Amino acid sequence: MSLMQILRAPLAAALLAVAAFAATAPTPALAQASAPAAEASAPAVATAPVATVAKEEVANPYGLEALWTQGDFVARGTLIIMIIMSMGSWYIIFTKLFEQSKLMKQGRAVGDGFWKAGSMKQATATLAEGSAYRYIAEQGVKADEHHEGTLVESIDRHTWISMSVDRAVGNIQSRLQDGLAFLATVGSTAPFVGLFGTVWGIYHALTAIGISGQASIDKVAGPVGEALIMTAFGLAVAVPAVMGYNWLIRRNKSVLENIRAFSGDVHNVLLSVKK
Repeated sequence: MSLMQILRAPLAAALLAVAAFAATAPTPALAQASAPAAEASAPAVATAPVATVAKEEVANPYGLEALWTQGDFVARGTLIIMIIMSMGSWYIIFTKLFEQSKLMKQGRAVGDGFWKAGSMKQATATLAEGSAYRYIAEQGVKADEHHEGTLVESIDRHTWISMSVDRAVGNIQSRLQDGLAFLATVGSTAPFVGLFGTVWGIYHALTAIGISGQASIDKVAGPVGEALIMTAFGLAVAVPAVMGYNWLIRRNKSVLENIRAFSGDVHNVLLSVKK
């Protein structure tokens, strides 16, 4: 047997094996076509719905409601006192502002009609009823008309009219200052009332620590929060009272300057008329 015959036998066997493997292996096109079919036949996996967690509204255990419900009679009494002080301060501020605005409007109403009248009585009649300026004019006219009698005649007419007009201005000034003392008192004492509530809250915090035997935050958060709220309330009451007091004092000064100027003019006009 020759050498070529010996080599041809293994080579033919290898070629037959390769041809058999190629016939059994799937082609790429068929593999790609079968992949979508396999995916289509696969059952769909159901996705579980995402559970939505509702937010629970938790009441603040250290707020104003807790301060009122859990506080003792001292804490409640202190809070009530500061509320009364705040309400009184705002009431006085608004009423005094209204009163001052009314006086300023009455001062602007004293125009040329008053000074061009034939007599002081006629001029007084041109002013509105209940006006502070009319009150001053009426007191001056009354003093001028009743400068008679043994006791009164011992005082000269100038002094008698001046005393009556100044007394009328003093009454108006006293009326303007009504309520300002309350504002001054609230402005000076409200921080100390709040400080008293602060000290009482700290006392409760120390008591809670002593009873529990541990200084944990849940034991002292309530009393300390009560103390801070009392401090904030004291400042919230005092600051508007002080600012309102200073503002009203300034406006009173402006109003009284106009009233004194008017009273001086009335006094001079009455003296210029000869009896």
